[in-house]
Order: sequence, then structure tokens, then C-alpha cells
Amino acid sequence: MRQIILDTETTGLEFKLGDRVIEIGCVELQGRKLTQRRFHRYLNPERAIDAGAQAVHGLTSEFLQDKPKFAEIVAEFIDYVRGAELVIHNAAFDIGFINNELALVGAEPLSQICAGVVDTLRLARELNPGRKNSLNALCERYAIDNSGRTLHGALLDAELLADVYLAMTRGQESLIMDLDSEPKGESLVRGSGDLPRLKVQRACAEELVEHERVLAEISRESKGRCLWLDQVESQ
Repeated sequence: MRQIILDTETTGLEFKLGDRVIEIGCVELQGRKLTQRRFHRYLNPERAIDAGAQAVHGLTSEFLQDKPKFAEIVAEFIDYVRGAELVIHNAAFDIGFINNELALVGAEPLSQICAGVVDTLRLARELNPGRKNSLNALCERYAIDNSGRTLHGALLDAELLADVYLAMTRGQESLIMDLDSEPKGESLVRGSGDLPRLKVQRACAEELVEHERVLAEISRESKGRCLWLDQVESQ
């Protein structure tokens, strides 16, 4: 699977109010392995940068004045991301801005260009409910060095997010099958007679009592809406 880790920096927070993309940074994963194929462009937004946004990424109008406009790099960008699955932190923000830029030059939206989107913010919230899930917080949680991130930068943040995404989804690589490879050694498909017998470990009396106590506590806290008990009673 080809995946593109994407991040943007912008002039502000609302593309509907005229804010524009000023930096796009992407790195590529091929079969969950980072490649050397990257996409990084600074862009001239043809408008001023909000002071709050500039404090976050440090990019100035003076620096961007001689950079290309989005229309000048759109073909190259589309060629780079076409057919890939996008991996983005807080995907709605970046997709909204990129789709706005595409619309301004008459290009089709990302949904027609890419295979899909993984929102790592949503994924992190599912894995770590109630905890901070900013990129900095995730780098700390997964022991990823982000000491060079004094300001936001699209390419740097994409590189960090790639490491975070791989750490969050570690173990999935064991589910990827190489369909082109030749089977090695003995076939993995065996007759039922070759399967080992599984040992069944049953709960002891003390464990059953504790189980009933926990279910009663759950039922009390949920005001009688314990799904386990409902399932047992329905059988």
C-alpha cells in the first residue's frame, strides 16, 4: 500500500474567509516503509498572513513573495498524491484547505484523486480517550524525538507524523501478505487432525464471585444498563 503523510501551513484558520495554503509537506510510505520520495513546496498566498498563524509557523510574507503560486505546482502535487491513501493529523483542516486550493484552479477534489484518508487525530482519540493527542503529545507518548520542532513546519511535521502513525499502528505489518512470494517450507494449511488441542482454563469459585461483583457494580453505576447481564438474561 502506498500512503502519503501530508501536512500544511496556512495564512490563518478559515479558508472560507480567504485564508490560503503557504506550505505543503509530504513523505511517502510504501508497504509501511519510508521512502526517499518527498514533496515540499512553499507557496505565495497572494494575501497577508495572520499574526497568530505567523507566530505558529514563523513564515512571513517577505519570505513567500518569490515562491510559486499553487496553480504553478498543482499538476506536480496531483501526480504525487494520486492513488495514495492520505495520512493527516486533524484531516478535516488540511483537506478543507487543499480542496479549496484545488477548486480555485478548477481541479478535482482529493476524494477523486486519492484512495482515502486516515485521520491520525481521530485514531489517537480512539486509542487514548481523554488524553492529549496533539502531535507533540503523541511524540512524547511514543518516544519520538521532536526536539527540533520549535515552530510548526509542514515537512518536519509530516516526518514526525509518519513515525507517530507507524508507532500507533505497530503490528499491522504482520497482517500484510506478499502475494507474489513463493511459499517457504511446509504449507501453512493443514488438515484438522494436525491442529493442537487447546487447553481450557475455567474460572475458579473465587473468580466467579468476583466476576458477579464487578457486573453488579457496573449495573448499579449504569442504572441497570449492563450489556453483559442483558446478554446473559436473553439467552
